[in-house]
Amino acid sequence: MKQPPVPSYYRATATPYETYVPLQGRQEVRVAVVGGGYAGLNVVLGLAERGVRDVMLLEREQIGFGASGRNGGFVFAGYSLGEQALLDQLGAARARSLFGLTTAAVQRIRERVEQYAIACDVVDEGVIWANWFRDPAVLRERQQLLATHYDTQWDWLPQDSLRERVNSGRYADGLYERNALHLHPLNYAIGLAAAAAGQGVCIHENSDVWRLRREGAHWRLDTAHGVVLAEQVVLACGGYLAGLQRSIDRSVLPIATYVMTTEPLGPRLDTCLRTRAAVYDSRFAFDYYRPLADTRLLWGGRIAIRNRSPHAVKRLLRKDLLRVFPQLEGVNIDYAWSGLMSYARHQMPQLGSDGNGLWWAQAFGGHGLAPTCAAGELLAAAIAEDDPAWRQFADYGLVSAGKPLGFLAAQASYWWQESRDWLKTRLEG
Repeated sequence: MKQPPVPSYYRATATPYETYVPLQGRQEVRVAVVGGGYAGLNVVLGLAERGVRDVMLLEREQIGFGASGRNGGFVFAGYSLGEQALLDQLGAARARSLFGLTTAAVQRIRERVEQYAIACDVVDEGVIWANWFRDPAVLRERQQLLATHYDTQWDWLPQDSLRERVNSGRYADGLYERNALHLHPLNYAIGLAAAAAGQGVCIHENSDVWRLRREGAHWRLDTAHGVVLAEQVVLACGGYLAGLQRSIDRSVLPIATYVMTTEPLGPRLDTCLRTRAAVYDSRFAFDYYRPLADTRLLWGGRIAIRNRSPHAVKRLLRKDLLRVFPQLEGVNIDYAWSGLMSYARHQMPQLGSDGNGLWWAQAFGGHGLAPTCAAGELLAAAIAEDDPAWRQFADYGLVSAGKPLGFLAAQASYWWQESRDWLKTRLEG
């Protein structure tokens, strides 16, 4: 019998593990978490590390099924909302504090990978921000902003130095962020799950929670074959909405992005990259890419309001790849896929509580790895220790995304920004 196509490179190279059985029967726990992506996994692991092990995680599909197992694998500080906007909205002290949560999260990810021996192909060699345009002002301004207000140093890469690392005539100068890394995102998620399960957290895959309601002093979660009663519940569903709380679901837009990997390039990889750092560029609609251990090049980009077929993703991203690295003409694309991220209108994560034992963590789109780690730590501390630090995100609440018109507005905004990038490129010749 012909086997179905493998949906992604990450799934094809995932760490084998014994699947977690679906929920059966009636159980009672202190905390139930819905969603087996980074947000949910970081919450349950954070709780276990604080001694709270009467915890259950329920995942509709498989661990890392959503954006957590499909993304580019970049680990760096910051949020989808840019540093200047964060500063303008919150002021220097609060902006620095929120940004610092993600800086600390990068280090926490390093520590957890080592502590739990998570085999996820970590490459701790930083990230390069390459300037698509000739005008260096945008790089200089961001470099100064980060140094002045966020105590973060990015190194200047003049064009010759950048060209030694990234052999493309497309870029001018660049900035190098040392406190950054990249990894196999699905294997990282699988490793987080194993670490949590090893400390007593009960994990159930293929357990779709179809109803959530209050029942006496508990929250009741119903699945096809089981019921959970929990004192507290965390909804961490990202772009794959659970349909359990309308006010939570309506506050995010599920937005798609596209990723592909080439065939193993062998020595051809050196004709493009002579660095192990990951790379992204200075456009709003930027490309992002990184070398893999088996000499493939992973390439991602584009934002849209719908998923596309692997064939369509290959067609779109191949064109983007060859615009940067024409020396890869004729290269085969072995894997291509898309996936949904959750975005809020304010472009910041949404962490909150109804004050009655219901919590949520979502809208990490585009910068998921570090902010989800930070969010998991904040919510775990709140639940286990009544720590109020999560309230730092109170300014960024459950603002309606305005669906379905919100999808059209998001796509129009993306096209507008893309057209501005195109026009600037043309004007520079």
